[in-house]
Amino acid sequence: MSTSRRQIFSLAALPVLQPAQVQQDGWTSLFDGSSLAGWTIVDGTDSLYYVNEGAICVADFASFPAWLRSAREYENFELEGEFFIRGWTDSGIYLHAPEHGRPTQSGFQIKVFHQVNNPPTPYDAGSVFPTVAPSKINVRAGWNPFRILMDWPVLKVWTHGELVQDLNLDTHPELKHRLRRGYLGIAAASTHCRFRSLRIRELPSKQSWTSLYASPADLDANWQVSEGKPEYVTLGPVLRSAGLGHLATKTRYRDFQLQMYIRSSAQSNGGIIFRSSGRGNPKPVSYEIQIHNVEEAHFPTGSLYHHKRATYPRIEDEKWFFFELDVQGPIAQVRINGETVMEYDHLENLNEGVIELQAHRRGYWVEHKHIRIRSL
Repeated sequence: MSTSRRQIFSLAALPVLQPAQVQQDGWTSLFDGSSLAGWTIVDGTDSLYYVNEGAICVADFASFPAWLRSAREYENFELEGEFFIRGWTDSGIYLHAPEHGRPTQSGFQIKVFHQVNNPPTPYDAGSVFPTVAPSKINVRAGWNPFRILMDWPVLKVWTHGELVQDLNLDTHPELKHRLRRGYLGIAAASTHCRFRSLRIRELPSKQSWTSLYASPADLDANWQVSEGKPEYVTLGPVLRSAGLGHLATKTRYRDFQLQMYIRSSAQSNGGIIFRSSGRGNPKPVSYEIQIHNVEEAHFPTGSLYHHKRATYPRIEDEKWFFFELDVQGPIAQVRINGETVMEYDHLENLNEGVIELQAHRRGYWVEHKHIRIRSL
């Protein structure tokens, strides 16, 4: 079967802002100085992130997969704040992080680190960790003001008012496929770190996506059974599949970006079919991306069935992973939790077709969430 500051030179004099307070210049506070209101601790207990002396604190025993997530997603923005350096300090600021999966790989992490190396490395403060080194390292003991501009494809980072990172993301082979919208976050790396005076100013959006499934009403609006007797159950934002058969989009697509979260039971078998005639998967009319979490299988999760085996991704049964499928002309690429697991450039069928969710094994299930698409 194949389921979101201008430059800060001295933040000490800034007033404490209340949650969601919008100033006349368009900035919104992300931290009220006394609580974690507006933030969620992901995959961890309340003790991992807490507030003390007007700062968000990361406990020295906190580490991934735990992280602190903003209340909502952001696309383009300016973000400002301060982080505190004292002794060994290791943390980071997530941009465009997914709801589930790996924020550093699917989105971006701007590293927070104490050490000053010369030349800088991709692991130092101000880096796009662990990929692009800053132009210089400008951190010191005590509070360090930072500013981040994300206005795709521009990503710039300042510390103490000095530009240390200036990227065109579209020209970077490892970053151009990263998420263009997602959550803000604070990383945990088994050392104590503190953040304060966080605020954001949103910038205009540049991308438009179509939601294929976000709530039960979307099932009848966007999908229809195309083959067999699949069992599809709507569980709020989750679409659960079982049985045997195919559920197809009512709209046809040729070149597109498709994103969703998927999780499945052990040994389940399903798939994502594209450029299909709408009658299942008759070769060679359509193509299937396999959903089958069996590492030693002939075609495990992420594979282009019958054509190219995927590098098995880091996923676990019954846990959500972030799935991305890009199809353009003869090229198909699959990324799971931000890692490219399959690339293929010999698609012969270049016609538009429907996208199908395949249920392929009775007694097992696959779940899909936040299914969205963007035509190219």
